[in-house]
This record gives sequence, structure tokens and C-alpha cells, in this order.
Amino acid sequence: MPASRILHLEDDESDALLIRRSLERAGLEIEVTVAANSLDYSAALERDNYDLVLSDNCIPGFGSIGALQAARAVNPEIPFICISGAWDDKTVSSLIAHGVTCCLLKSQSAQISAAVRQAIDLQQKRQEVARFPVQQAASDRLIKAVQDLSLARDVETIRTIVRHAARELTGADGATFVLRDGEQCHYVDEDTISPLWKGSRFPLKACISGWVMLNRTPVIIDDIYKDPRIPADAYRPTFVKSLLMVPIRSTAPIGAIGNYWATPHHATPREVELLQALANTAAVAMENVRIYAELEHRVHDRTAQLEVANRELETFSFSVSHDLRSPLNSIGAFAELLDDPVSPPSEDERREYIARIRQQTQRMGNLIEDFLRLAQVSRAELRRVPIDLVTLSKDVVAGLRVAQPDRAIEFVHPVSLAASADPTLIRAVLENLLANAWKYTSRRTSGTRVELGALSTNPRSPAIFYVRDNGAGFDPHYMDKLFTPFQRLHSPKDFPGSGVGLATVQRIIHKHGGRIWAEGRPNEGATFYFTLAQEPAA
Repeated sequence: MPASRILHLEDDESDALLIRRSLERAGLEIEVTVAANSLDYSAALERDNYDLVLSDNCIPGFGSIGALQAARAVNPEIPFICISGAWDDKTVSSLIAHGVTCCLLKSQSAQISAAVRQAIDLQQKRQEVARFPVQQAASDRLIKAVQDLSLARDVETIRTIVRHAARELTGADGATFVLRDGEQCHYVDEDTISPLWKGSRFPLKACISGWVMLNRTPVIIDDIYKDPRIPADAYRPTFVKSLLMVPIRSTAPIGAIGNYWATPHHATPREVELLQALANTAAVAMENVRIYAELEHRVHDRTAQLEVANRELETFSFSVSHDLRSPLNSIGAFAELLDDPVSPPSEDERREYIARIRQQTQRMGNLIEDFLRLAQVSRAELRRVPIDLVTLSKDVVAGLRVAQPDRAIEFVHPVSLAASADPTLIRAVLENLLANAWKYTSRRTSGTRVELGALSTNPRSPAIFYVRDNGAGFDPHYMDKLFTPFQRLHSPKDFPGSGVGLATVQRIIHKHGGRIWAEGRPNEGATFYFTLAQEPAA
């Protein structure tokens, strides 16, 4: 069997390496292509065919749903697994609703390996079914049923799909969908030439569907009146002469699917395979429905709390959890690789792992400092006094020029910009906005310009101040992430940073009773506007 081809969308080299190593250690034969951004990802999809897509949920400027849609546009059946350092219920619910196969934590290496193995196995089964040269119509019908079941979000939809597909796959005269209900068999639905037992319940040991579930194996019966396992009296009023019954899930079956014929019929191995494949897919679909229902229930139960909770604090907590857990996971995983008794690392690998541990340690230290700085802003007491933004900005810019003496940047500003604000906190605002302008213009070779100004100085309304640059800019489609703590719209390789600066700025502006927003275009610069209320916020 050739190695399975996996496309992995991940901008963190350490996480990508750890996940690949965990899959290899699980015995999976794989070839992994890593894409660090949307351009590499799109190019990889156009260039090659893949059996599976793994995707980080926090790629700067590129959402998981967009990545899913791009992959499904190329291959509508490709499994798509989302992996993140942390999850919240609403995000998982949204991704599952859009068709993501499953959502897992980066720390759950065993679950990731199991999910990848299951997805690859399912793809191989689909390919095997499609390769049968005979009964191509049945193969096509099964593939369609598999696709429909992957989108089902309730049991009623599943049973409708199954009862029709089960009959059509084998050309049977009737099909039934049975679920286990404690010690009984519940004949939930059917598609037949005349009524059978829809809605009825029978003891497990008194019907053939119960025998299939208890013995976890398919059964072929050519003549129902010659098989002792069949309750003949129950079948006499019906058209049934022969049947095929398969379990839904081979381990701890949760139900059964039956085919019936009005004339003597011996089910072929091919018919058994088709019906069992349908049953296996139905089992996966029902498990997905259960998970989806649990997520919806949990989201519903927490709705009242979420409406009361501060949205900014919720987003902040999730982001901190993700970004702090990520380096911890990397440190732990690389430490395990250093002490791997099964596959001891080479000297070069040891040096690489140690270097990555140090890198992640430093990263975590910086994140903790940013976390504390952001928390301090929320606790700081507001002390408003008359200030001049131009005077403060000149001092900030002087520091930036000292730090980067080789850069020629034109700093444009009016003579003065009066405001009423806390001088310490507003200095932090200017430091972040001007430092960002300095950073995101770093790739310009000439004509670099940073401007501080105001759109309105009407004494009856708050002035609208702004900081403008002609640097890298940003994609306005991702404006909602701009002020989210620890969210970055650019790769840290291109522009280093933790993503906490603008979140800090927003908190300070809100603390002053003002608001902040931005405009920008890729490679056309960015402008950040903010206001400061005349009176302190209540």
C-alpha cells in the first residue's frame, strides 16, 4: 500500500514536526507536505492530490473554513481535520456544521493518530468501492450515500438516507433500519414494497436483527422458513422469502440494516460488502450526530452565561490559553523525543530539539510578560490631565530612531494635538501604534512615511486622532481579529510579535470611553483611528 499523502496547513514548524513524528511513531505510512500560509496551501492543492488535510485553526489571515472550502473545491470527499492548541464550544460547533471531519487538540497525539488512521482507512474503502468494475451504479449510489451521511446532523436524516440507499444498493424488495434500544430491537424505518414492522419493538433474542447485533456479524438467509433463527410467525403476513442483515458497527453494534427479497435470493459477497459499507458509514454518521448534539446542548446551556460575560474577556482567555499552551506542548513533546527509548535521536536531532526547547521557553516568557502587561492595563487607575499627543509622540519616535538608526523614516505631525487623558496610558497607546508603523514599514527601501494627525478638532465632539503608515497594511476581511489578544494577521516570520499590542491599545482607549478602528489594504499601508471621550468612562 503506497504511503498516504497528507497536506498540513501549519505556520509553526515545531508543531508541524511534532505532529508528523507522532503519526510516524503510530506506524502510519505517510508523506506530509507542510504549507505555512494560504499561498503555499493553495499552490499545494493545485499541484498534487492528497488523501487528507490537517489544518491549524489559527493561521494568520486564513481561517479554517476558507481552507476547508479550498480543499473541498478540489476534492469534495477529502477528510479535513482541524487541530488547535485550544478549543471553545462555539468554534467547534461552527466548524463541524461546515463539514470539518473533527476538531482535536495538538496535545492529543494519540487521538490525532487515531483520527488520521480512521480517515485514511475510510478514503481507502471509498477508493476500493469505486474500483469495482461491476455494478458501477451501486458503487456510485454508495459513494453518494457516504457523502450525504457525512453531512447529516440528525438521526431522522440518517435513517432516511439509509433506508433508501440500502434498498437501491442491492435491488432488494425491501430494506429496514433497526436501532438497539436496551434489550430490544426498534424497527425505526423501512422502504419496502409493502409494510413490514416500522415502529415495532422486539426482544433482541427474538428477531434476526437482534441475532446480528449480539453476534456482531452479517447473516445471509436464503429461505426464512428453514432457518431456526427466524420467528416464522412474524414473517408469514409479509412478502419476505430471503434476507441479508448486517450490523451497524462491528464492535458493540448499535443497530442493523436489513435487505429483503420477495423471491428466493442468495445475497452475493458484493451485496454484503455494499450493505456493510453503508452500515459502517451510518455508524460514523450517528456518532457525529451524537457529538454535534452534545456540542449544541452545551452551547445552549451556556448561552445565558455567554450573554452576561464580557466578550472581550472571553476572547482574551481563549487566546491566552492557546498561545501559552502551544509552547508548553512543544517543550514537553521535544523533551519526550530527547528521552525516546524506542527511537533515540541522533546528535544532530538532539541539538535541534534542545534549540527548539530554548526557543519555545523564550517565547513563553515573552507571552507571559505580554499577558501581565495587558492585565495591568485593565487594573490601572485612570488619571486624566491635559496632554499634547505630539509632544509624547516625538519622544516615542526619538526612541525608535535610536533603536534603528539606519532607517530613514519621515515622521509627519501637526504643531500640537491637545487631549485630556492619562499620560502614562496614552503614551502606551502611541508606543504601540508608532512601533507597529515602524515595524510594518520595515520592508520599504525608500519613501517611508509615518503620520500622526487628527480629522476633527471640533470642541463639541471628541477629536478623531490617527496614526498612518505606508507599510504592509492588512486584509480588511480579517478586521474582526485585529484587536483580539494574541491574534496576528501576518506571519511571525515576516513581522515578529505576540499580537498583544493592539489589544492593549483597545483596552486603554475603551478605558478612556473612546473607540478605535482601522483601515488598510495589503501593501498599501494602514491607518488607526481613535477617539478619547471628554469625560471618563462610567
